[in-house]
Amino acid sequence: MNLNIDAAWTRLQGMLQGLIAALPNVIIGLGVFVLFVFVAGLARRGVFALTGRAGHEGGTALVFSRLAGWVVLALGGLVAVTIIVPELNAASLFGALGVGGVAIGFAFKDIFQNLLAGLLLLLTRPFRIGDQIVSGPHEGTVEDIQVRATLIRTYDNRQVVIPNSELYTNRVVVNTAYEHRRLDVALTVGFGEDLARVKRVILDTLAGLEQVLDDPAPAVLVRAYGESGMELEVRFWIAPPIRREANIAQDEVLEAITPALRAAGITPALPARRVLLLAGGGEGDRSAGSDDENPVPAGRVGEKTSR
Repeated sequence: MNLNIDAAWTRLQGMLQGLIAALPNVIIGLGVFVLFVFVAGLARRGVFALTGRAGHEGGTALVFSRLAGWVVLALGGLVAVTIIVPELNAASLFGALGVGGVAIGFAFKDIFQNLLAGLLLLLTRPFRIGDQIVSGPHEGTVEDIQVRATLIRTYDNRQVVIPNSELYTNRVVVNTAYEHRRLDVALTVGFGEDLARVKRVILDTLAGLEQVLDDPAPAVLVRAYGESGMELEVRFWIAPPIRREANIAQDEVLEAITPALRAAGITPALPARRVLLLAGGGEGDRSAGSDDENPVPAGRVGEKTSR
């Protein structure tokens, strides 16, 4: 029993002596880490200022300043560990970090991929906070561009979190990338209408609308000859090109064009439907090549077009 107590006491004394011997290294290591904390703060402020001077937005500058601070803190932690534990030299420490880094890289591949894509989005800036974008089935306003994902607020007030790698590798439509946006509305007029007069009435109507820009000028194009008349496409430009203004402009244009055409004696053509009246018959009236078991009436006796 006394031997066990003596052995334990001897081991405890050895641990205390080792702790006392390592205490200077611990104090120096903690002091070095505190110094790196101070340097990390300076790095954050410096990167934030430089990024702002380069013309990047506040959110982008904040993200890069945080990354700079994390890098400096990580370096400070490594230096502090090598001071506290002298047996861990730089070569062995970085070797262990290399092996561990490969394992961590495989485990968090998607996270690192989104992180890199987020940094590239912040640098290249294909869209900004406040832009209205379309990505796949999702459309809305960009509320935040984070390091891992981008937050979009849909027009029906829902939030969509889209991974940055998806936005960086797939197609994204930015509706508010430019100051002006072109909108199109379609209408059909009869074949007997004077096309030049129809265009003049539409353009005169658009000239008096508040939402429609004069430059670029509106245009009326004939797209096709349909079954019921000439299919026209009315093109006009608006600013700003946000979704709400686009809906208001389209409503204003459609609400103004139809009365203007009718006031000028021009009636927009309605969809036409052809109705075939067939006479009933027996076996001899079956259509050639018909595979139906029931008799098929044949012999067209009239044709009627309803509108």
